[in-house]
Amino acid sequence: MSENGNDKMVVVCNHADAPHVMPTLIMGASGASLGDEVILFFCPGGANALVKGELEKIREMKLKGLPDPVQLYNDIIDQGGRVILCELALENKDIQVEDVRQGVEILNAPSFLLDAQGAGLSLVF
Repeated sequence: MSENGNDKMVVVCNHADAPHVMPTLIMGASGASLGDEVILFFCPGGANALVKGELEKIREMKLKGLPDPVQLYNDIIDQGGRVILCELALENKDIQVEDVRQGVEILNAPSFLLDAQGAGLSLVF
């Protein structure tokens, strides 16, 4: 169990734009740094953020006062966090598996829900 009393944190992202992706990554990286088991789930609406090169586009926006999204993503993965893409997004958004960022898991919604059970904290962006 982590210092804050929760041992699992789930963050759901349903939009691929910076105002939704950045808080998803910031909260995920923050939870991972506190020792939480972190699970990020990207619905089809947020799926394009996990295509290779998309976080780099957000980085290029140089959002004042916000950390580097690529570094946040890498920190989450490096600290054992999970980043899950809903499998429905592949066909829905015409995404090929080989175009998905390294470290992303592709799961269906029921599998994610089973993994998310017992989360002490759930956030949606």
